[in-house]
Amino acid sequence: MVKYRGYYSHSKQYGMNEQIPLVIVLQQPPAGVDFGLQKGSGNSYETVQKQRSVSGDLYFEFTVTLKRNKDSVDTDFKGPFVQGPLKGRFVYIDIGTLAGQTDSAWSRRLKIPLQGISFDMIDRLQGNEQLHLETRIAGTGKDGGPTCGTVKPFEGWKITLRKK
Repeated sequence: MVKYRGYYSHSKQYGMNEQIPLVIVLQQPPAGVDFGLQKGSGNSYETVQKQRSVSGDLYFEFTVTLKRNKDSVDTDFKGPFVQGPLKGRFVYIDIGTLAGQTDSAWSRRLKIPLQGISFDMIDRLQGNEQLHLETRIAGTGKDGGPTCGTVKPFEGWKITLRKK
């Protein structure tokens, strides 16, 4: 661990605006429901990358910005998709009416934690545009509807090759 310009880092010296590519794979959500990535928070947000489930998986690709906190050894993130407090950051997937589908029976959100993204993982991404961090989430809940609430158990983020 080294301190560079007032910020702790592992082996690398990160810029203030390091972009981290992320992919959420929503596996086999129920058909006929709209899903989208929430951009912004509170009453001032929009749902982007809207997709209606038919069959198969849905993919949401976006970036978060590595945030440097003085005297912190933990990763932290910022950007238009990032929600929540320090050490509790997450992104939302809006579902049904929250994704703009006015005729949906569903009005839900899926909360996907950003926990577990380490500096070691970020180090491995640097300089290789073929790689990103990916998480896979079950798209259908125990009630047969879209998965909602905080993902539990959360299996975390893994480094994977980008699809072409």
